[in-house]
Amino acid sequence: MNMQKIMQQAQKMQRDLQNKKDEIVKETFEGHYEWVTVVLNGSKEMISCKISKDEISAEDKEVLEDFIVLAVKDALKKVEDEYQSKMGQYAGMLDGLM
Repeated sequence: MNMQKIMQQAQKMQRDLQNKKDEIVKETFEGHYEWVTVVLNGSKEMISCKISKDEISAEDKEVLEDFIVLAVKDALKKVEDEYQSKMGQYAGMLDGLM
């Protein structure tokens, strides 16, 4: 085995991984549940939360909190799916490296 060639391949893989991570970080992901919409960036930070219901009664408070949690989970799943989609091909190779 040529060690220099292996190192070059490892460096290329590292650059490819970083490029894919950079792509994902620049994207936004919307999560929806009922009348709640949240938006996360690719770093899994919530950047907005919108409620499409005009009025919220006291009885709806608990339900609204549950909806927000579910909407955030939906958006986080989409971010994770994007990571898996773009970086899944490297998953087996990274087990020993990270």
